[in-house]
Amino acid sequence: MSLIETEEQQALRSAVAALGSRYGRAYFTQVVADGKHTDELWAEAAKLGYLGVNLPEEYGGGGGGITELALVLEELGAAGCPLLMLVVSPAICGTVIARFGTEEQKRQWLPGLADGSHKMAFGITEPDAGSNSHRITTTARRDPETGGWILNGRKVFVSGVDIAEATLIVGRTEDAKTGKLKPCLFIVPRDTPGFSRSPITMELAAPEKQFELVLDDVRLPADALVGDEDAGLLQLFAGLNPERIMTAAFALGMARYALGRAVEYARDRQVWKVPVGAHQAIAHPLAQCHIDIELARLMMLKAARLYDSGDDMGAGEAANMAKYAAGEAAVRTVDQAVHTLGGNGLTAEYGLASMVTAARVARIAPVSREMILNFVSHQSLGLPKSY
Repeated sequence: MSLIETEEQQALRSAVAALGSRYGRAYFTQVVADGKHTDELWAEAAKLGYLGVNLPEEYGGGGGGITELALVLEELGAAGCPLLMLVVSPAICGTVIARFGTEEQKRQWLPGLADGSHKMAFGITEPDAGSNSHRITTTARRDPETGGWILNGRKVFVSGVDIAEATLIVGRTEDAKTGKLKPCLFIVPRDTPGFSRSPITMELAAPEKQFELVLDDVRLPADALVGDEDAGLLQLFAGLNPERIMTAAFALGMARYALGRAVEYARDRQVWKVPVGAHQAIAHPLAQCHIDIELARLMMLKAARLYDSGDDMGAGEAANMAKYAAGEAAVRTVDQAVHTLGGNGLTAEYGLASMVTAARVARIAPVSREMILNFVSHQSLGLPKSY
């Protein structure tokens, strides 16, 4: 057992890395070129028990935590074939349902999320709200006739709605005591009347598509609500902290893949009498990238352990820091990898150029680095708020 990871976690890394190597970047890029999804990899990862490694055993999961799921995503990313829906389906939606769902909701959704037969999307961002979740305008009100719920609103940049059986929607209900709006979570099946989607054209090479959602008098049964109507932010951040941790894992996998390609090239490419990697102008930036990746990974593991231990407050700070550090490491590493290869870094053969755009996603989503700096300055350092 290492000081950082248990023997079981190290074995999980090795096993997932072996799976990823059987698919690799060539498989991933071909799937994107064909306009398809990574169904084969998803199915095999599910069969091996990797997709639900964080979910409770009594519902078909592996009984682990976000730590183990983050390792899965990082290793698949390092092999060049990340599964973005791992961030959404088992990490956010699975975690929220496992922690706050009713027994019926757990039995209905968790086994499918664990074995990969079901996927669930997550809708929080809105056109006019952006990073300010307090401005979310998607509202849920009680249906006086049925006792259920009626949802109205719009969401944007929702991943994988076309391949998900349902979407976990963040809406707002009115607090009976204060009259203020508070966040609540609802499971909306894909074919619910009034629930429509339209694709958003993205200059991003990824199998998962982005969608805008419209909820027009979407009527849901009372049991579509996940958790307590009065829990508010507690339940919301139970999903957002894993999302940040998993985004860090996604970015770290991407950075490791790019660094691996760059190091391989720097070892072999010879322009003068020695490989280009012998020159400090090439070697030192790559070494700095390696350091950045390792530091970000430590913070990701810290955040995951805090979350898995039940320390939501501590995990919140660490998860934001991990996401920030990993996003910065991914952007710098991919850029340096392309620069190391020179013109070859922009060719389809080496597959790095398409990662330039993808790497920036980790800086932007699910929360921008500026909002993370706001969080750290306000919550960690106690400085006055700027907004």
